[in-house]
Amino acid sequence: VQLVESGGGLVQAGGSLRLSCVASGFVSVRYSIGWIRAAPGREREGVSCINRYAGTPRYADSVKGRFTISSDRTNNTVVLIMNNLRPEDTATYYCAAYYGMTCAVDTRLYVHWGQGTQVTVSS
Repeated sequence: VQLVESGGGLVQAGGSLRLSCVASGFVSVRYSIGWIRAAPGREREGVSCINRYAGTPRYADSVKGRFTISSDRTNNTVVLIMNNLRPEDTATYYCAAYYGMTCAVDTRLYVHWGQGTQVTVSS
């Protein structure tokens, strides 16, 4: 299983970014993919997740109404659209996956991880 993220960067508060994760090596449709973020001095936080073929996307309360996750099965890509970004959204964002049809933002579930992409939101 390989996960490759892209799309991070520097943006002002209130701005938007689009993160992409290209997944490969999956042998089952039962994998769920999520975005997990990590920042110095803070616990890792599950931001959002989706099962590529079924189920309802899920979001952490901190991003509901601002972030949207979607899956494109034709090119094995999961996209996270982040709107109305805040300085507290600053973190390294990881694409991660685990075997399960019902996704959850519990970081303990995820066993496959990408290398991460940095998101920095200035005030």
